[in-house]
Amino acid sequence: MDNVRRLLDIMAQLRDPETGCPWDLKQDFASLVPYTLEEAYEVADAIEREDFHDLRGELGDLLLQVVFHAQIGKERGLFDFEAVAGAIADKLIRRHPHVFDAVEFESDAERLHFWENSKREEHQDKTGEPPESLLSGVAPTLPALMRAQKLQKRAARVGFDWPEIEGVFAKVEEELAETRAAHESGDVKHIEEEVGDLLFVAVNLARHLGVDAEAALSASSRKFTRRFRYIEDHLAQKGRRLDESDLAELDTLWDEAKRQERA
Repeated sequence: MDNVRRLLDIMAQLRDPETGCPWDLKQDFASLVPYTLEEAYEVADAIEREDFHDLRGELGDLLLQVVFHAQIGKERGLFDFEAVAGAIADKLIRRHPHVFDAVEFESDAERLHFWENSKREEHQDKTGEPPESLLSGVAPTLPALMRAQKLQKRAARVGFDWPEIEGVFAKVEEELAETRAAHESGDVKHIEEEVGDLLFVAVNLARHLGVDAEAALSASSRKFTRRFRYIEDHLAQKGRRLDESDLAELDTLWDEAKRQERA
């Protein structure tokens, strides 16, 4: 724990009103949000690349954000790092009575039911009111695909879902047809709405197939980047640029990149 104490002391020094860093002193909860999100994504990137040496550093960067927020909370008399750690420790014990107490669950469904009830009780204790909706607690600031998947999972828990995957495939086809019709109408707002519906049901299809939509799209984006760079590298070896090639040549190189990956 010596390094944790050292990190907390360094953060306090950076925020010292007399001798601290001017940039660190200017920060508040709101200004740190973009950095906190960026560090979380960089942790995810290191995991996806299986670069575990880099992961150690990225986790440290993410921990810095927690320490930074905790220091600001301490300065305002709201909370400190010890309170943050204590709150999550208490929550973990409370939500895992099958580990820390003598409770036994008959199934995963029963355990999940307990977990959801615990979250509702925590919300009521915190606000004095029960959750307004089953969907309460799904943060609107989540990445769109991730939020869509979480909303759908919540609704599915009470049976609001397709019982068979064929219904989801049919809905994808329906939304695709509606998107095409919107395109033909030329109504930009309608097009945006239908594209959104198409993406939402695509996330539902991924969920029914047991695929994480956010991870799947990230993988496809990496694949696109890898193949596009193959095209760029191939043309550069010939001393040519992308804008000096026609679509037929680019498509040929794309297919070549696909064949090499499969090989």
